[in-house]
Amino acid sequence: MTSGWQSAEGAVVCIGETMAALAPAPSSSLECADDLRVSVAGAESNVAMYLADLGVPVSWLSAVGDDPLGRRVLAEVGAAGVDVSGVRCDPERPTGLLVKEPTGSRTRVHYYRGNSAASAMGPDVLDDDRLGSASVLHLTGVTPALSPSCRSLVATALGVPAAERPYAISFDVNHRPALWPPGTAATVLRDLADRADITFVGLDEARELWGADLQPADVRALLPQPRLLVVKDGGHSAISFGDEGVLTVPALDTDVVEPVGAGDAFAAGVLTGLLRGGGMERALRLGHITAASALKVTADHGPLPDSAWIERLLELPTSEWAAGAGASSRG
Repeated sequence: MTSGWQSAEGAVVCIGETMAALAPAPSSSLECADDLRVSVAGAESNVAMYLADLGVPVSWLSAVGDDPLGRRVLAEVGAAGVDVSGVRCDPERPTGLLVKEPTGSRTRVHYYRGNSAASAMGPDVLDDDRLGSASVLHLTGVTPALSPSCRSLVATALGVPAAERPYAISFDVNHRPALWPPGTAATVLRDLADRADITFVGLDEARELWGADLQPADVRALLPQPRLLVVKDGGHSAISFGDEGVLTVPALDTDVVEPVGAGDAFAAGVLTGLLRGGGMERALRLGHITAASALKVTADHGPLPDSAWIERLLELPTSEWAAGAGASSRG
């Protein structure tokens, strides 16, 4: 990366579980639907797929069951241009499954991932040769909630001093309350998030975890160590704390079909911007543009605008970004 970040020559490596996902049509109830659509869902592979869409070389490391759903996951993530050759097929454990239940403006998620193949991952995943030449390792707070061995994997990765690795470590808090025993997530996720080089957190999840009245500057006070902290304030703005000081970039005005996957898309856009070295404002804009593509679809992964359109939005003067990009984001 530029401005003192690690080399941008290597690929990004994303580690985490991806499940098969079942969902009725957005207007249907799960109880009454005759048909369910099959897709794949995983925070880290979402980031990987969007990175690939944006032209960044990327690998995804994980484990799936040696079963049809696992093959579906590998095929779909691989078809997006992600290197999936490091994913292990577990003959003993199944691929995880989630079922989406549309409920008005929100989507409830039911997980069936106990004893899944990915839950058996441990620190040995970090022995993969791809990490030896990576530019970024991307992790999320979903993984440490899956099992003690998965928590050890994330803690071990974050425990490697920056001087002893070629890559920066990116961590998205990605709090999933259903995965954590009551009262356990706040301390663990704060500790892990504060050990990364680049940390992403939603203001809403920070308030849920660490205090209902938190403002972005309070989140920075709680997480002082990351060289770059990005606080996402829903559909309003993103605020970065880092080498360029404090920077706020408004979000795009986008029609929302379903919010699932938007945070992953945002992280991929910001990481791409950092790797390209165009400055923090440009990186945050690319995060917003990428997130907007996820908000427009029911799947976690939606199509990006063409590159010329993206470039036009990135080049808008600061004073025109919010209004001009807001009108343009539906184009």
